[in-house]
Amino acid sequence: MTEPDTQGPTHFIGNRIRKELEAGQYQQIITRFPPEPNGYLHLGHAKSIALNFSVAEEFGGYTNLRFDDTNPAKEEQRYIDAIKEDVHWLGYAWKHERHASDYFEQLYEWALHLIDHGLAYVDSQDADTIRAQRGTLTEPGVESPFRNRPREESRDLFQRMRAGEFADGAHVLRAKIDMASGNINLRDPVIYRIRHLTHPRTGNQWCIYPSYDYAHGQSDAIEHITHSLCTLEFEDHRPLYDWLLAHLPVPSRPVQIEFSRLNLDYTVLSKRRLTRLVDEGHVSGWDDPRMPTLAGVRRRGFTPEAIRAFCAEIGVTKSDSIIPFGVLENALRNDLNERAPRTMAVLRPLKLVLTNFPEGETEWLEAAVHPQKPDMGTRRIAMSREIFIEADDFMEEAPKKFFRLKPGGEVRLRNAFIIRCDEVIKDADGQVVELRCTLDPDTRSGQPGANRKVKGTIHWVSAVHSVQAEVRLYDRLFQTPDPAGDKAVDFIEHLNLESLVVIPDARLEPETAQARPGESFQFERLGYFAADPDGTPERPVFNRAVTLRDTWAKIESQA
Repeated sequence: MTEPDTQGPTHFIGNRIRKELEAGQYQQIITRFPPEPNGYLHLGHAKSIALNFSVAEEFGGYTNLRFDDTNPAKEEQRYIDAIKEDVHWLGYAWKHERHASDYFEQLYEWALHLIDHGLAYVDSQDADTIRAQRGTLTEPGVESPFRNRPREESRDLFQRMRAGEFADGAHVLRAKIDMASGNINLRDPVIYRIRHLTHPRTGNQWCIYPSYDYAHGQSDAIEHITHSLCTLEFEDHRPLYDWLLAHLPVPSRPVQIEFSRLNLDYTVLSKRRLTRLVDEGHVSGWDDPRMPTLAGVRRRGFTPEAIRAFCAEIGVTKSDSIIPFGVLENALRNDLNERAPRTMAVLRPLKLVLTNFPEGETEWLEAAVHPQKPDMGTRRIAMSREIFIEADDFMEEAPKKFFRLKPGGEVRLRNAFIIRCDEVIKDADGQVVELRCTLDPDTRSGQPGANRKVKGTIHWVSAVHSVQAEVRLYDRLFQTPDPAGDKAVDFIEHLNLESLVVIPDARLEPETAQARPGESFQFERLGYFAADPDGTPERPVFNRAVTLRDTWAKIESQA
């Protein structure tokens, strides 16, 4: 066992654990991350992953990855595989991989223990009736007519439930606690249901399955978890968690501590809503780069380092709040600013002919891969007679403060020389299709006029050497900060119809086009982009991960 970190996390959970260790309550801190394998992990899970793994690591302990696979109706192996990939991608390693299904036999034996001690009974009412009898926050529940069923009868029925004698919904097993409790979770909760379904791991071995509330705490106890870290919606479930541990012969007594879940503006972090986005085709899948799933943000170009930095920045509290999406984006900017190589790309090409550049020749220029990191070396850039610039970098009738290219005006080509626009060529419809310019040879690097100043610098690529690419400009999936906040309006109505803009004929430096999927670059003056798996060397595809500046902050400040 590694020595505990004497500093440890500075949030309230870390402070509590530090005091517990100092008091000798624990020899080792053990946590767990317990996802349900019924969908992909999202950014809210990333906060929980970071907390569970960092707390254990910083105090010299370890974390288990445990799949809460108690509902075979929704669970699939592909989700298990995706979850493991996501946790690894975030940079965390678990000590043991466990599944709630590993403990089905023990959980069943403990359910019999509750029956034998008069603490559980088989209820033969249907689900709607049981639900109606639970009561409300102001009215107590109504006891089931089967609540005082003889223990022997409940035991026999429960064993026959396991044997598969009854149809789904014919019976349930309920804990016998207090139907008048102020906490609805203690009003004889259902802890086993009949479900004749094939389980991804146990096949058809079982046809009764434990509830999450029943399986979770006991699984923690079997694994000797010391701290069960949950989001605040489980705070009302803690009395049930503790009641079950207190009334069963479990090998350890974990404690549950709640913290606030992650809420981001302009998105939804409900698995139910995310599933709907996928199922109804509003996005291309769970890994659509607009989705707040870890698979989605990874494909978009987010780095694990940025997400971990974001989790550290927002901290761990018990107060619910909504974090601006811009905080997450800024964490990515900070990370990619340090690591992403620079390159030039033109998204909406406008042809420019350098009339005094020799026809058919190529001049090779040198530029830094990263301006602040000389150890990353230099890259070669091809200059030719015909180049492409951004269409937005030219304006025929330019306002006074337009410092890019205009008729008779001068700009510097990035990493090259100064040019002057001499002629504008238009098509039959009056659209600008070509610019004819002359270069100033004295403004090349090493020449007498190399330091001559002009107010504008624009990027470009060689028309001959550049590679055509598809570029996908992703933006926020919703156009309102709280898309699910108004219960009277379907959150789908708030979708941002311009959250994806596809540019089919962008042009890239040739080396950039050879990038591996997930490799990130700063397209100079445009933003940070990542190579998408859809691309090929002949037809690369790049996703915009984030702009160079937070344009939404300006929009929101003007609202």
